[in-house]
Parts: sequence; structure tokens; C-alpha cells
Amino acid sequence: MYLVVGLGNPGKKYEKNRHNVGFMVVERLARAHGLPDFKEKFSGTWTRGELAVGGGRHPVALLEPLTFMNLSGDSVQPAAAFLKVDLPQIIVVHDELDLPWNDVRLKVGGGHAGHNGLRSLIQRLGKPDFARVRVGVGRPPRGFKGDVADFVLHDFDASERAELPDVIDRACAAVEKVVASGIAAAMNAVNTKPPAAK
Repeated sequence: MYLVVGLGNPGKKYEKNRHNVGFMVVERLARAHGLPDFKEKFSGTWTRGELAVGGGRHPVALLEPLTFMNLSGDSVQPAAAFLKVDLPQIIVVHDELDLPWNDVRLKVGGGHAGHNGLRSLIQRLGKPDFARVRVGVGRPPRGFKGDVADFVLHDFDASERAELPDVIDRACAAVEKVVASGIAAAMNAVNTKPPAAK
């Protein structure tokens, strides 16, 4: 079984923020695969079922921590323990400042790069060796009034909102590739840029 975690903050105030793209992805996955409604448990909401991908049916649990971003590990660690899921079977979907807007990349392990949700997960899980679906939100544009934290706690702008459904679909596809084929094959598929048109 894989545990797929979408990072975000609870409540209407935050639901369309850049920081909440992880929630958006797991909710889209749940709808696309007809999983049961999310229920409260593990200081979050979760559901479980199967993803029909890659010619098979793969058991998964989807989790949205409701602890606020800085304490995400307080939800993920108990869920992983309950489900008996080890680090290689945890997939975390999160916003990524160090990738340009609408880029979707996979990686395993590494630091938290100042992302407080990842920082909390690494602290509570003991190691950083889980898979990450990194959804690029880019850096604040020139002239943005505020710091990086203000930027990720803003809603996507109008041009980003127009592209957001496609970005979420590609992030869902990245999760599906990991579940169906394993992280190495999925990274090869997701992270390989097509050659530029001549």
C-alpha cells in the first residue's frame, strides 16, 4: 500500500492558496478513482481504496493533514504507523518554490529547502527518504509586496488558475506512475524533458 499525502492548510481561507496544491491533487485523485468520501482521522482527513493504473489495481490511502502546515508530521507519522507503511511507500505532494510555475517533478529524499511541511515530516518520520511530487509555483515576481511565506499563502493568480487544472492532472499522473511502476521508473518518465522543437 502507498500512503499519498497532500500538504496544505485547513479552512476556506487557505483552500485556493499556492501552499494548498497538495490538497488539490489528492482530492482530484480521490474523485478520479471513485474513492470513498474523506473521513476524519490522524488529525486530518483520509480515504482509502484502489487506483486502477498501469493495468492493475493498487491499494492506496490518501491523507490531508489538518494540523496546519508546520505540524504536518503530527498527522502523517501516526497514519503511516497505523497503515504499516514504510518511508518508500509514502508519496508527499507539495508546492515547490524552487521550480518554475507549472513544472511537476519527482524526487526521493533530500532536505526541506525551508518548506515547513517537509521539515515537520522529516522530524516526525526520522528520515527524509519519502517520495515527493513537487509542484512548481515559482518565486515571488518582482514587485511582490511581502515575503516568500506571503507569496505561498496567496491564491493562484488569474493566468495560473487557467493552467491549474492541467498542472493538477500532471501531478496526479506522477502519483499514479509511482504507484503503478515504482519511483525509479516514474522519475525517469516524469523528469525527462521532451526535446525542444527545432
